[in-house]
Amino acid sequence: MLVSAKEMLNKAKAGKYAVGQFNINNLEWTKAVLLTAQENNSPVILGVSEGAGKYMCGYKTIVGMVNGMIEELNITVPVALHLDHGSYNGALACIEAGFSSIMFDGSHYPIEENIQKTKELIAIAEAKGISVEAEVGAIGGEEDGVVGNGEVADPEECKMIADLGVTMLAAGIGNIHGKYPENWAGLNFEVLAKIQELTGTMPLVLHGGTGIPAEMIQKAISLGVSKINVNTECQLAFAAATREYVEAGKDLKGKGFDPRKLLAPGFEAIKATVKEKMELFGSINKA
Repeated sequence: MLVSAKEMLNKAKAGKYAVGQFNINNLEWTKAVLLTAQENNSPVILGVSEGAGKYMCGYKTIVGMVNGMIEELNITVPVALHLDHGSYNGALACIEAGFSSIMFDGSHYPIEENIQKTKELIAIAEAKGISVEAEVGAIGGEEDGVVGNGEVADPEECKMIADLGVTMLAAGIGNIHGKYPENWAGLNFEVLAKIQELTGTMPLVLHGGTGIPAEMIQKAISLGVSKINVNTECQLAFAAATREYVEAGKDLKGKGFDPRKLLAPGFEAIKATVKEKMELFGSINKA
């Protein structure tokens, strides 16, 4: 059964570890993440972007698949199904479809409008026991061409959004989506410490977890980051393992073309990547 991300993240914040949000793209991805969480007794958040939602035939299809897997695979660790970088309408659609957590990304709106829309969604989600993530200050990445320093949020704005009663808060601290450029300046821990000071016990979220050095991740967790999003890294691992299988000609031997065989190395690569992240984040045996 799906749960809200609230309890798992409050426990993570208090225990100074982080829960990974692993974005899912299809059945293999979902199964790999769920099994790895179960095997390592770790809570987990399955992230779905609006693009991935369309690709997987809509939010209801995803809810059906995830609920079915939790039951069939006997998954007993806490699992949240979360909309990643949702629009206002996307968030409403996911609440309706049966997601247990949503992110409303109002960071591109003026702060007043971000506050208004966030408030409305909190009221709707809270009534259904669904957790809400909000975002302040755009996070850098290829989508907006900002490189170097990444995007850094204003701690005072973070406090304004946190005070609305969101479950968790994503704030830019120099992080970037996708691969990090050569000239990246690193995470801004001064800003993170200030945000943590103003938002208190609220779990903070780090987007763009792929490619941030391990010691920076650990320092961010010590300063209140309780949820870390991973997507690109799993995609790269899946692609590399699949390429290796095909380049070795294994798809041409026997029934090697069967999708169950063709996708198996990539599936195992996702599992290995997820486990590595859970170890780094400290969430193993915290279910």
